[in-house]
Amino acid sequence: MNPFLFLFPFLFFTHESIAQQLYSGNTVMDCDNSDKTGPFPSFLYTCNGIQSCSTFLIFRTQPVYNTVFTISKLMSIDHIDVARINGITDSNNILPLNKELIIPVTCSCYDQYYQANTSFVIPTLYDTYFTIANLTFQGLTTCDSLEKYNNYDRLDLHAGDKLHVPLRCACPTVSQTNDGIRFLLTYLITWKDSIKKISKRFNVSVHDLVLENGFSSVEEIFPFTTLLVPLSTESLTSQTRTLGRNRNWNLSKKVIIAGVLSGGFLAILCGVFVIYLISKRGVNKGKTVKWALPKDIQLGIASVDQLFKIYRFEELEEATDGFTLEHRLSASVYKGSLRGRKVAIKQMGAHANKEVNILQKFNHFNLIGLYGVCEHDKACYLVYEFMENGSLNKWLQDLCCQESQTWNNRIRIGLDVAKGLQYLHNFANPAYVHKDINSSNILLTKDLRAKISKFGLAKSTEKGENVNSSIKCPFESKGYLAPEYLEAGYVTTKTDIYAFGVVLLELITGKKAVYENDDDGEEVMLSEEVASVMGDEKNGKGKVNYLIDPRLQARHALGFVIDQDELALRMVKLSMGCLESEPSRRLSMNEIVSTLMMIQMDAQSSETISMV
Repeated sequence: MNPFLFLFPFLFFTHESIAQQLYSGNTVMDCDNSDKTGPFPSFLYTCNGIQSCSTFLIFRTQPVYNTVFTISKLMSIDHIDVARINGITDSNNILPLNKELIIPVTCSCYDQYYQANTSFVIPTLYDTYFTIANLTFQGLTTCDSLEKYNNYDRLDLHAGDKLHVPLRCACPTVSQTNDGIRFLLTYLITWKDSIKKISKRFNVSVHDLVLENGFSSVEEIFPFTTLLVPLSTESLTSQTRTLGRNRNWNLSKKVIIAGVLSGGFLAILCGVFVIYLISKRGVNKGKTVKWALPKDIQLGIASVDQLFKIYRFEELEEATDGFTLEHRLSASVYKGSLRGRKVAIKQMGAHANKEVNILQKFNHFNLIGLYGVCEHDKACYLVYEFMENGSLNKWLQDLCCQESQTWNNRIRIGLDVAKGLQYLHNFANPAYVHKDINSSNILLTKDLRAKISKFGLAKSTEKGENVNSSIKCPFESKGYLAPEYLEAGYVTTKTDIYAFGVVLLELITGKKAVYENDDDGEEVMLSEEVASVMGDEKNGKGKVNYLIDPRLQARHALGFVIDQDELALRMVKLSMGCLESEPSRRLSMNEIVSTLMMIQMDAQSSETISMV
């Protein structure tokens, strides 16, 4: 079944709604706008209604990003979904230049702006926020928003820096939803586009298009900016096109002259700005010192100069105030600040080369980001992105964050982990088994987005489906290990799925994978306890409420408790589908992701009702 049949934006609403979004105009080219006094359209679209939704963007093929696979990787989404919705059978097939593709994304409100999230590793020292926003991402992000959500100064960008890229998207308001609008497609404006032409292409009225973008009338629109197209159904491939060279570049003399007059001054400013950046970086480049890494680490890094920064130990000492106790997060992990950016610095041993070798291949939102490496005194230090909320295990046991303990947050965390595993199992080349999935190795950002970490035990499936492993799993893995691993040491993608099923039970119950019974203090395996409850055919469903974490209880605005037993039962059944003793009977990650998306939609709808 097509998962996009479930992409309905019946999600929870903010209390205040703005009537419409505002068109940015050419302010997105300025790169020096401010939103200190309130949201500004040159950054992103403002949160004004539904808090989160599934929607679509338009992206046009270009050199390098000319296949479904490369474009999906750029956007950090599943290439199978992109291929399906665009009617493309081969994700590696090179597509015509300037062909429009429909990109499905999850759009969420964060820090007053709607955004879909991806990441991007800067490839050369000549790239700037302006070129990344307008050339690489074609205006789907802006230089203002890139500078806002990254700690790199615009004059201090380096090849290998990993950027957080917020993509321009928006969700319908309450009134738009009531009017039958289900999606707001982010459309990239190009040469010769007009409001009337766009409205005709997407079969929407000029009045609606003008209204939804904050115009008072049919006004001028500009290339490299975006327009929101209100849709009552999914965007169709028949509404996309391939821009031909003759159609777009053989402009009349009048159009060329008009373009030069209106954009010439801007182009001069941009050119001067880029030249200044290159000259500034040229000076910095002359002062760069190359630091050698151990040979085993070097062998584990492909094109290290373009992917990772090699830090000097003095930089890490300064970032952590000399690795003081105040900066220690655990026995070998410290928090620090490098060039204004929060990082986690981990001292590694024998598994360092393997961790680097694996992470340098991946670029996915739900996998931990590795920024760089450092070698000092025969030890290797890895510098990761900093995760403000720590591990999922710690967050679930923290009694100080009651307000964030909701079904929506927990389901989203589960879906994030599932998408990370789906990428590892199905889209990484070669595919990988993580082999150490547990709530201690799932880290949470400040807005409770989950990322998988600790890849030291990960194994490639390239040599075969079944991989025998003699590596002893750490203590934290107790309660997560699949029967076939415990009995014969077999490791497959189904091993990760079993462990993920246990993580789901932790999200449902709030209990640890292995915990002590309150009555007698005996050790209890969470998976066995839940299996025992669900194995009671007569009373299993009735006991589901006994399993649910009390903190997940939701109340209606009028004060009564909302019955969420059915939601909990679906989550428990999903986890049981992951915990089948026979590996072949366990669900696949594709099935898990699709199911969680449906459950997420219903959970958000339920929370909307509680606010009415």
